[in-house]
Parts: sequence; C-alpha cells; structure tokens
Amino acid sequence: MRISFKWQWAVLSFLVLHTAVAHSGRDIQAVRSAGVKGGGDILVAQARQYEHGEGVLQDREKAVELYCQAARQGSAEGQYALGWMYANGRGVERNDGVAARLFEMAAARKHADARKLLRFMPPPDKRKVQLPNCLSRNVYVRTNITPNKYYVDQSISALVEKLAPQYEIDPSLVLAVIAVESGFNTQAVSPKNAQGLMQLIPATAERFQVRDVFDPEENIRGGMAYLRWLLAFFKGDVALVAAAYNAGEGAVEKYRGIPPYPETVKYVDKIMSRYNKTSHPYQPGVVNRTSFIFASAASGQ
Repeated sequence: MRISFKWQWAVLSFLVLHTAVAHSGRDIQAVRSAGVKGGGDILVAQARQYEHGEGVLQDREKAVELYCQAARQGSAEGQYALGWMYANGRGVERNDGVAARLFEMAAARKHADARKLLRFMPPPDKRKVQLPNCLSRNVYVRTNITPNKYYVDQSISALVEKLAPQYEIDPSLVLAVIAVESGFNTQAVSPKNAQGLMQLIPATAERFQVRDVFDPEENIRGGMAYLRWLLAFFKGDVALVAAAYNAGEGAVEKYRGIPPYPETVKYVDKIMSRYNKTSHPYQPGVVNRTSFIFASAASGQ
C-alpha cells in the first residue's frame, strides 16, 4: 500500500523534530566550548536555542531570523533548518515551495537530511518560488577599502581581503565586481544561470575548478582566478577586463574594445565608478592562447 505524501511528511516531521531537539543542546555546548567557530555554526546554534527555548525564552521568529542569516552565509545546516521552519509554519507562514527550495540548497551542499526529505516532496517551481527576503536583500556596512567608500557586506569584504593577495588582485576591484554582479547575495542566480557572488556561469566555474558555486569562498576564488586571467590577457586594462567579465573575452576581441552592447556599456560604467582606477598590475604568465580559444569555444563566443 502506498503511503500518502501527507502521512510521509507527518512521520518525517516527528522524527526530525525530536532529533533536532536532542541535538540542539549538544550543538550549543560545542560552540561554547570551541570558542570562535564559523559564523554560520554559531548562528545555527543560537537559532536552535530560540526555536526550542533552550536557556532563553522561546522565540521562533528570532530563530527564523538567525537561521536565515546562517543560510545567507552559505551554511547548509542553516538552509535546512530554515526550510524546516517554512515546512512547518514555525515563526513564519507555512510555505512548502520555499521549504523545498531551501532543502534543495542544503542538499546541494551534501546535507544528508535535506536529501532524504526531498525524496518525499514535489520539486519546487523555481520560477514561482521566491526565497525569503533575508536571502535576497543586500545587507551593507561602510568600508574603507575603496576610495569612494561604497557599501559592501562586511563578512564578504573580510573574505575578499583574505583571499585577494593569493591572486595578486586589488580587493577593491573584486568587491566592485561582486557589488555589481550579485549585490553580495551568495545565492544569486541570473536568468542566464550565472550563479553566486561573482555570478559564474557553469562553463567558467568548470574552467576554474569551482565545484560549489554557492560556497562564498569557492565562488570568490573562481571569480578571482578569472579576473587574474583577464587582467593578464588584456594587460591590466580594467575597462576591457570589466567588459570581458560581462560579455566574454571573445566579444571584446571581436570588437577590439568594449562591445557596443547597452548592458555591457552600463556594466563597465558601474565597475569603473566603483573602482576608480583604469589599470591594474597583471601576471603575463597566466595566459596562453590555447586556453583562450578553449574558453571562447566553451562559452559559444
């Protein structure tokens, strides 16, 4: 006899709820005893306290807020737990479509429980499902990295500053690209399927060995590797690098300059207004003609 989806979900709900309650106290104690850990881990542990009233007054709306912050930082557990809140209407209005989308995000990060739950849920219509505002809105703080002091996400800024020296790229240029590409949204997906902070298309992600485009560090590393390559290919000309990042290096080669596409022209203007430098040091050795031909063919340019 086939068990209905309703009963499957009820049984799973019971099992996962009791597992979460049992683990919440141990997770919180682990975070406390470990000292400083990843921000996502701490946020999830705090959220569980509020969700279950562990040592604090129960506040499920606060739990949702904290889970969402963790999910925004790329925490698979945060994405899963937030999906659970939406699936059960805890602190938010119940929305199975949003729950399934969040479980998909967690499953993509190899979250075992999320993968199990997805087997019992109909796939969400990604065209109609709108993720929670906390995953799509920009959260900005002032930074002194760039000359014109535009706003960036503080945690992403710190990550960029840490990684940029490894690629010999000015952090300000990377932050300008992230600001224009995704608005610091780690889960951003464009109509052309460009993904993550630096909006890597699948071909570019594969080219620079990015396995998880929604992982902030992996995405930034892939984007930096591409920027480093473009800087070498266009000999440090920032405007051409920006144009190529938007339209592809093949288009820039074809027009021997910024392609006359309205979107690309606007894109270059946005990058240049944020970066305020026309040239950037580059490493000639990272470019060879064979890799350019391969990349152009792969992207259909």
